[in-house]
Amino acid sequence: MDASFAKPGDGNRRIVVAMSGGVDSSVTAALLVDAGWEVIGITLQLYDHGRAVGRPGSCCAGQDIHDARRVADHLGIAHYVLDYEARFRSGVIDDFADAYLAGETPIPCVRCNQRIKFRDLLETAQGLGAAALATGHYVERRDGPAGAALYRGADAARDQSYFLFATTRSQLEYLRFPLGALGKEETRAAARRVGLAVAEKRDSQDICFVPNGSYADVLRRLRPQAQEPGEIVDEAGRVLGRHRGIAGFTVGQRRGLGIASSEPLHVIRLEPARARVVVGPKSALFGREVRLHEVNWLGDEALPVEGREVTVKLRSAMAPAAARIDLAADGTGLALLDAAYPGPAPGQACVFYDGERVLGGGWISR
Repeated sequence: MDASFAKPGDGNRRIVVAMSGGVDSSVTAALLVDAGWEVIGITLQLYDHGRAVGRPGSCCAGQDIHDARRVADHLGIAHYVLDYEARFRSGVIDDFADAYLAGETPIPCVRCNQRIKFRDLLETAQGLGAAALATGHYVERRDGPAGAALYRGADAARDQSYFLFATTRSQLEYLRFPLGALGKEETRAAARRVGLAVAEKRDSQDICFVPNGSYADVLRRLRPQAQEPGEIVDEAGRVLGRHRGIAGFTVGQRRGLGIASSEPLHVIRLEPARARVVVGPKSALFGREVRLHEVNWLGDEALPVEGREVTVKLRSAMAPAAARIDLAADGTGLALLDAAYPGPAPGQACVFYDGERVLGGGWISR
């Protein structure tokens, strides 16, 4: 656990823990209780409770709320369930649907952290008089000369820093991540030691509001216009087939195109205004320039930043790649990779690193 926050001092001993009902947030609460904090657990109901029940394995489902309450009872801490359904719908689900209609590939988990957990829930924690808000993310927060800084989790296989790039400096000052120095098996071992019923609970896999990973089904329900048919064309504009909505495609996609070809074809561009999917060889995906918007900067130097050497990740599972970044004060930026990379997808994130430290990131523009 973060050594700087392992034991409370003589000041405020109250801390709020975001409890999803999974093993990570449950162990977070248990570690803080053991360290002497007055822990308050808060679970968020993010979408219709009736729809959530019966969908195990998804974050914040009905069973998860029950599991969080059981853990809180076991630890002897206060526990509250807050209805954030309307906020989640407007801040995350609608954004997800609109992004797909615009030909982008969104990351709703980043928006949830940015707009729900680290904004609305953080304000709730402050309203309860808590000294901090703790979550079960596998990242590290360290105090530095310029204030709190964000670092990758110690376990590279569990590191979640990519999804927290939009966390602001002021939010980071208030947040704590007790699991940052642990691996998953260490977390499960800690759960077993204190007798938590969720010690062997499986991790959530799907986006919480996308049952069975079927984005298309969700989009058809939320945005019927997502079913507008159109053409699948090559780079020269020759029609190769038809599709039933561009929301079913993402840049870089190879499988499920529904067209016959003598060579493997990939989606290289989406043209929502014309309802067209443009395909081509994999070589057409490669590029070095990545244009950004809504940049969040966590480095020590002030914006603008020019020619800063960093490593970047354009997808969460990507190995960091060397790049130089130019960032403007208006939140736009450019990342120039040392080597071409296939398929930077609009709507995904480009996250900046200096070694293990997270310097922020931005959303990839069309």
